[in-house]
Amino acid sequence: MEDKLLSLARRMREEGIPVRENADAAALTTFRTGGPVRLLAEVSDPGTMIRALALSEEAEVPKRILGNGSNVLVGGGGYPGLVVKTLPGPLSAEKEGEEVVLRAFAGTLLSRAASLALEKGLAGMEALSGIPGSVGGAVYMNAGAYGRSVSDVLSESLSFLRGETVRIPGPEHRFGYRESIYKEEPERAVIEASFRLAPGDPEKIRAEMQEYARRRRTAQPLEYPSAGSVFKRPEGYFAGKLIEDAGLKGMRIGGAEVSRKHAGFIVNAGGAAPEDVLKLVRAVQREVYGRYGVRLEPEVEFLGEFLYEEALPWNS
Repeated sequence: MEDKLLSLARRMREEGIPVRENADAAALTTFRTGGPVRLLAEVSDPGTMIRALALSEEAEVPKRILGNGSNVLVGGGGYPGLVVKTLPGPLSAEKEGEEVVLRAFAGTLLSRAASLALEKGLAGMEALSGIPGSVGGAVYMNAGAYGRSVSDVLSESLSFLRGETVRIPGPEHRFGYRESIYKEEPERAVIEASFRLAPGDPEKIRAEMQEYARRRRTAQPLEYPSAGSVFKRPEGYFAGKLIEDAGLKGMRIGGAEVSRKHAGFIVNAGGAAPEDVLKLVRAVQREVYGRYGVRLEPEVEFLGEFLYEEALPWNS
């Protein structure tokens, strides 16, 4: 595997694709912790991303796509393959009939896409404006907030898989709660996304975005590194309320802590190792299951090699 990775790195450099070895995952994720990524390629446009992915498929090395790293925890043992990190790239808005299509490269921040919508007087992305992820990551997990999701406004995406790029219409994404065709087929990559928006009142759009931002500042621990809501919403419950009712606010393992501000968040309160976070995730899952019989499923994705793991109560 090492020879394949070194050969892939050489080919990428020959084609002008920026690539680094043993990159620190703490600088790549919003949790600000994690072991080394063996090979990191950084891309900022569709053509370069497609070429990087094609080379990785030819090399037959394990790979993952990473945007803003806002929903990922990398293990202390690092990731042994290639991570393709998408950086901010092309973003545009063009009128098509009575609607306007906003197109964004996968690495563009969702908040920046929402800001362009505001600049153009386009409604539909207000509730998504505070989500700290990239466009690609948002499509991948059907990100949402305040009752709205990416699936509500996505018209199509450009994907890459096994040497081919194809456009996937919105209804064919198999969207569900934090689910999509991209999660079902992890080898498939989001290259860019198109959002169909409608003209709106800029002042009303701005006011809604400001209100959502205010609500986030009030309710969420934005002052600490985290990956946002750690758990998916269990059917019939709210994860944060279950955790709070179980008396787990402020529970701490190493540098990882269940937020005292919002129990649905686990924060890096200072020097947290990835394994501290994972141990705390498992402790919360065990406690909530023991008290209420509810299985909390992580929304955060675990990437790479962890130096700790344990069985859960329902599958031990």
